[in-house]
Amino acid sequence: IAMMAVFYCYHSLDYGTVYALTPIVAISNQAYMLDIICIFILIGAMGKSAQIVLHTWLPDAMEGPTPVSALIHAATMVTAGIFLIIRCSHLFEESPTILASMSLIGATTAFFAGSCGLFQNDFKKVIAYSTCSQLGYMTFACSCSAYNLALFHLASHAFFKALLFLGAGSVIHSFGGEQDIRRMGGALRFLPLTYAGLAIGSLSLIGFPFLSGFISKDLILEASYAGDYRFASICSSLVTIAILFTTFYSTRLLYFVFFAQPNGYRTVYQGIHECGPHIGLALYILGFGS
Repeated sequence: IAMMAVFYCYHSLDYGTVYALTPIVAISNQAYMLDIICIFILIGAMGKSAQIVLHTWLPDAMEGPTPVSALIHAATMVTAGIFLIIRCSHLFEESPTILASMSLIGATTAFFAGSCGLFQNDFKKVIAYSTCSQLGYMTFACSCSAYNLALFHLASHAFFKALLFLGAGSVIHSFGGEQDIRRMGGALRFLPLTYAGLAIGSLSLIGFPFLSGFISKDLILEASYAGDYRFASICSSLVTIAILFTTFYSTRLLYFVFFAQPNGYRTVYQGIHECGPHIGLALYILGFGS
């Protein structure tokens, strides 16, 4: 619908043409079309990038293998909506009402998904809700007109989220397909390499200093507090509280899997083994990027 509205208004779907004509449209009698276009672009991006209300498919997509989940969450699929908003930034900048709505959507998504992650016991669903929360941060950064920060967080998120999912796959494979973190524990002595990868990914997700997630998240928080936009105080508070949620569920995940008392079957623990060289190489590369 947004594309049809763009074609109706501009008689073109070329990015360069649309961007060049947008300042003229904004002061013409067709300025209302910019709001209509941005509304539908935003709704499409909400569905694609799992923003609140249209987020429910994301945790359910965890039934696939972990390499597929890593691709969906880190590289190709859910980040496409954020990338669409960044590419259409010229349009959104001429529609302050939609930007204000986007700030509420992004901040609420980061807060809500973070709170859901606190109560999950499925290994992959904890990471899935963290993806949803980070996408909220990216949307929120776009609403602050910090599109470069949204793209930066998208790139840094790709590394540590792929690292978390492939590390999760290594653990789940070692535990014979078990995904409930309450039935794990004591895996540190069996899976030191996997633990190192998951620890780096979790610390980057939390925003530990000197890691990539810290730099990109910190810049988004600075933009949220420095921005002059509607709902600034409530949105900046929500994204700050969401960081506390992220810290809690990430630490809880590491504790249940690696440090708690072993809670699985003895036969499972007898078969635990470290990941092979191919998975180890992937974890090393992603850990370096994180």
